[in-house]
Amino acid sequence: MRELDPKAMAENERQELQDRYIRFDWAVKRLLRQKANFGVLEGFLTVMLREEVKILEILESEGNRESADDKFNRVDIKAKNSKGEIIIVEIQNTREVHYLERILYGVAKAITEHISLGEGYQNVKKVYSISILYFDLGVGTDYIYHGQNHFTGVHTGDRLRINTRDRDAVITRLPAEIFPEYILVRVNEFDKIAMTPLDEWIEYLKDGTIRPDTTAPGLREAREKLKYYSMSAVERHAYDEHLNAIMIQNDVLDTAKWEGRIEGLAEGEAKGKTEGLAEGKAEGLAEGKAEALRQAATNMKRMGMAVANIAGCTGLSAEEIEKL
Repeated sequence: MRELDPKAMAENERQELQDRYIRFDWAVKRLLRQKANFGVLEGFLTVMLREEVKILEILESEGNRESADDKFNRVDIKAKNSKGEIIIVEIQNTREVHYLERILYGVAKAITEHISLGEGYQNVKKVYSISILYFDLGVGTDYIYHGQNHFTGVHTGDRLRINTRDRDAVITRLPAEIFPEYILVRVNEFDKIAMTPLDEWIEYLKDGTIRPDTTAPGLREAREKLKYYSMSAVERHAYDEHLNAIMIQNDVLDTAKWEGRIEGLAEGEAKGKTEGLAEGKAEGLAEGKAEALRQAATNMKRMGMAVANIAGCTGLSAEEIEKL
């Protein structure tokens, strides 16, 4: 077997290190908020929304805060689409029990934040909520789901259209043109060869790889602007700590699930001897899961995570967490 040239091996290793790319969630929080880097975000949004998007500015919101818990916040982006409309895009990357309720609340808050008291309702901005999910949400066979509002006739099946007057002209609009749209990207479900710009983006979101010959909007810019070793030593340290926090959080939750299953089965089988196996297993699973969640919350609290975020991850109340 022919041995590899040590120089070639060193060059390959150097290239791999050079081409290590920053996770998108970190880039959005720290790097892509700079106007010089808007091209990456614009490309991502253009691919996700299937229309050309131009970013006007990054809006001030809770997502602009920088703290130990900033990965739990949302990011609002004010953008203009190819039709010249102003839209608000919400990118979320979090892990919560009641996630659908969270994105509903986030969209409602975004709408109210960006309309002034006394303004007419015609000034309400349409909101696109894009959720990048690194955890299992529901059961489905696709890795991207899209939802929006339609009003459908109960008897006729037709879709309602709304007539509005604008500058002495009657314009017909679908409710879907006004109501929010939701896009759920289930990153872990992507297991195919990237053939389209959308697939290339999902591939990057999943494992951080960007092919050298990419022509996907935004990814060409990402290859230049999101290199790990382009950051300063201080920035790299902060980024590594961010990755460690995510790994610890996922490990705590996975351990809680595992312990819940084991303890639940054990207690369920014990109770099943006297109360009936089926009923005992059900109660044991419930008690085991509750105990595992309490242990997970204790570990998160020890890590210094905020009570609100612990509650969001475990489903426990703030009062229960305070007592731990």
